[in-house]
Amino acid sequence: METFLNQIIEVCTDVGSKLLLAIIVFLIGKMLIGKVMTILERNPIMDTLDGAVRTFTISAAKGALYVVLAVTIINIMGVPMASVITVIASAGVAVGLALQGALSNLAGGIMLVIFKPFRVGDYVDAAGVSGTVKEVTLFYTVLITVDNCRITIPNGTLMNANVVDYSTEETRRVDINFGCAKTEKPSSIQNIAMNVLTAHPKTLDDPAPIVYVTGGTNEAMQFSARAWCKNEDYWDVYFELTQSITEALGEAGVNAPAMRIIADK
Repeated sequence: METFLNQIIEVCTDVGSKLLLAIIVFLIGKMLIGKVMTILERNPIMDTLDGAVRTFTISAAKGALYVVLAVTIINIMGVPMASVITVIASAGVAVGLALQGALSNLAGGIMLVIFKPFRVGDYVDAAGVSGTVKEVTLFYTVLITVDNCRITIPNGTLMNANVVDYSTEETRRVDINFGCAKTEKPSSIQNIAMNVLTAHPKTLDDPAPIVYVTGGTNEAMQFSARAWCKNEDYWDVYFELTQSITEALGEAGVNAPAMRIIADK
């Protein structure tokens, strides 16, 4: 009986010491990972990387460090690595099926970093949503909408979606659609709108602005005024031209100058 109790005490002591050491290693390891990640994020080399590559690298490095910590704790607990590998291999198929969505997102994140269909800070339209790219992580891409909402899109979905990037080119075309009564003279309306386009300080001379008759009904004619500007000036030019053309038509006495804002980003 005494021998049996001694064996129990010995086993409990051994397990307890390993458990205590594992807890200590976990706490120290978690602290060290935090320190390493802070150093990595502040490293000047990271500042030279593209925003998407930077966030993806940081996420991958953090995940790898926690994997190393988990393996270390398993070794401390005395679990044979051969047994662990066997269990992982046996459960591989089931885990793969259960995590196929996550693996698809991981693969999508890698593809996004490699092919760079957009960069952090770009305004994009993808997977049915629009917003400014804030970060690209291992599994998700985060967008911030114009009304400051946060949208999280799985990388797998994003990689297989059509992506419209509004920020890559230096210039953009501003389209303003408007109408007037059919009794008006088209050339006069075109001249009024053209004067507004050419007078705006942020519209470009090349390509030159244009105003076309684009359609109409029995009661009205439809026009489209188009001008180019620098990408960063798009929204200022868009709203200012919309107001200026409306005011110019009103001052000229044009009948029913009704503006129709087109859906654009």
